[in-house]
Order: sequence, then C-alpha cells, then structure tokens
Amino acid sequence: MAVSFRQSTRMALYLAHQRLARRERFPLIVELEPLFQCNLACSGCGKIQHPEHELRRRMPVEQAIAAIEESGAPMVSIAGGEPLIHPEIDVIAAELIKRKKFVYLCTNALLLERKLDKFKPSPYFAWAVHIDGLRERHDASVEREGTFDKAVAAIKAAQAAGFRVTTNTTFFTHDSPKTVQEVLDFLNDDLGVDEMMISPAYAYEKAPDQEHFLGVEQTRRLFSEAFSGGRRKRWRLNHSPLFLDFLEGKAEFGCTAWGIPSYSLFGWQRPCYLMADGYTETYRELIETTDWEAYGRGRDPRCENCMAHCGYEPTAVLQTTRSLRQSLRALVG
Repeated sequence: MAVSFRQSTRMALYLAHQRLARRERFPLIVELEPLFQCNLACSGCGKIQHPEHELRRRMPVEQAIAAIEESGAPMVSIAGGEPLIHPEIDVIAAELIKRKKFVYLCTNALLLERKLDKFKPSPYFAWAVHIDGLRERHDASVEREGTFDKAVAAIKAAQAAGFRVTTNTTFFTHDSPKTVQEVLDFLNDDLGVDEMMISPAYAYEKAPDQEHFLGVEQTRRLFSEAFSGGRRKRWRLNHSPLFLDFLEGKAEFGCTAWGIPSYSLFGWQRPCYLMADGYTETYRELIETTDWEAYGRGRDPRCENCMAHCGYEPTAVLQTTRSLRQSLRALVG
C-alpha cells in the first residue's frame, strides 16, 4: 500500500490552498521531538549527547499540540529520542489524529509490542520503524545485538493488529549498492511494509562516529547503482520520483528547510532538525526571522554533504506540483 488516497488528496488540497493564499513558505510536515532520551546509543546519532537534565525532560501534551496547530502542517513525524519512552506519547498521537493530522511515529521498536495496545489503527496513523540494514548491519549501527529481530517481530505484531507500518533506513559509507538492495527487498517483499523512507546519513557534529558519513558523490554513486535495473519503481518508497532522481544525481535543486521544520523541547529549531542555529518560541518567528537563503549546498559549509530529505524532499514535492509531467509521473510511480 502506497501513500493513501486520503493523504494524497489532503496534501494536494493543502498545497493548492497555499498557492491561492500566495504563501511563500509553509510546512509540509513538522518534525516533533517531545523528548531527547533514547534506549539506544546509535553511533551515527548525536541526540542523546544532551546533558542528563535535558534527557529527563518530557514535552507536555498541550505544548506539543499547540505547536502543531500554530504551524498548520497537515503531517507530523514524531521523533526524539525514542518517543515510546514518553509516558503520554499515545495521548499526543491521539490528539493529533483527532485533529486529522497524518501522524508517523518514529521508533526503534524495542518498546513497540509492549505499548501497542495504547494505540488504535487509523488511516491518519502509521508506525515508522528504523531499520538500518539487515540483522548484522542494523545491530552494529545501533550497537546492541538482537535489536533487528525485536524490530522485525514488532513490525509483524503491528501489522497483525491492523496498523500501517512504514520504515526509515539511513545509509552510511559501510553500505554498498548490494546492501541497499538487500534491505529494501527484505522490507518490501518479505515484511511487506506499507512504505519505506531512505536517507543518506547527515554528519551530526556530536555523533560518536564521524568517519562514515556519505559525501555527495558517494551518495549519488550508491543510489544510482542500487536503483539500477528498475528496482526503485518496484519498491514502495515514500518519496517523490524527483527526490529519488536527486539522490541519483539526475536532478539538482536547492534546499527548502522551511518545508520540514522541527519543534522540540527547546522550541522551533533553525534551520532544520539536523542543525541548531538557535530556537524561536513561535512558528511565525521561525519563518519570519530565519535567513533561509543562507542554507544549502554552496551557501553554508555545513550543508555541503547534505542530501537529506528534510531539506530537499520539500523542494522535489513543490517542483512536482508545478509540472504536469512530474505530477503524472508521481501518480503512476
């Protein structure tokens, strides 16, 4: 099952409304981080490097909902940290669903089966389970044996309970076109997840492992070879065709970080959830006071090797909606 007709229609209407309102900048999806604490210490992630007193903090339900409502975004990706550690994460998700927001709850799935009965299947809700390769590769990435098997078991339990399940896979220099193909074949064919998101790893400054982040040319070679033989059309990838072209080096465009803003315990993060150049209290302040033209490859040295979806997927989506050919291409896959 690809993106639902309900979600596709809602997004099309939302984008049309933004154009009619002549709004230059608006969110497609908000990255909501209601906590930073995690039950894993992944080598490529710097989120848990916050001081202990920050790791113990939990965002109140009312604060999370107010931020999303202020932004007006139709979709929310709840991340962290590990969201299932938050004692009221089910309430946050339920309140967003009540407001007809499309919610993706990102999780490493270690707590998923234990917390599953706190959630209800909904066309507005999907689990987004992190799977960074097959068993050996995934367990090495999260630095704990057995996590791959637990995640797979949790995915099957969620599917059996009637939930939509998506996955998110990050690739590093450890990976090859063959390992990309193997994990996506497994997720697509063996597990039958609804959608898969992929991303080249971004170089978090505080990540323990600083040696295995992909550069631009490495990313393009990896995905152009992995996608050979028409594989990308067979996989249920949760990306626009233009963004996949971008990963292969077939398309080039600028960063629109404002399309996927991030809200955390510190406030609205500028310019995106991968970089922290300060925070604002309100979404409006984020949009109006951030120098968006200062970011992206060729503008900020920290962005030179970034090809992450948070900056470039919104650009691809907006370019798709402005082209009849690309819109038809997105519809047929």
